[in-house]
Amino acid sequence: MIEDAKPAGLLKRFMALVYDGFLVAALWFMTTGLFVIVYNHTGLPEEGAAVTAPPQQVLQGVLFPLLILETWAFYAWFWLHGGQTLGMRAWRLQVRDYRGGPMRFWQTVARFAAAGLSWLTLGAGYLVVLVHPHQTLHDRLSLTATVVLPKGAKAV
Repeated sequence: MIEDAKPAGLLKRFMALVYDGFLVAALWFMTTGLFVIVYNHTGLPEEGAAVTAPPQQVLQGVLFPLLILETWAFYAWFWLHGGQTLGMRAWRLQVRDYRGGPMRFWQTVARFAAAGLSWLTLGAGYLVVLVHPHQTLHDRLSLTATVVLPKGAKAV
């Protein structure tokens, strides 16, 4: 465990988020492509003969929740296995329990839900990082801390 790690700043957090955003977008493209292919072979009604996309109700009721679940699974897997997504690793960031240990499963759920709340407040949940103790709204609500690892340090 690394005790001298400092809280991550806003810019590094956003840069890691952009990096991870590209990976999540790639997952979404693959999932949506597979969803459309599978849907077209289920025999369910389509909006028009020439249209191969599922109706809007199916997209909202099935695909959107599936993409949200997939996004949470992406982050949760990385958070539970070393506390770093690929974007966080590139910027030497790590998320951990506020006591310094690894995150627990419930914290991944709480953190992901609270991160959604941070975005719903038009990013205000991220701006909380500018005041002491320099943690975002989702860090605080999930009892986690996002820190910058010193150079050459290994993840917990």
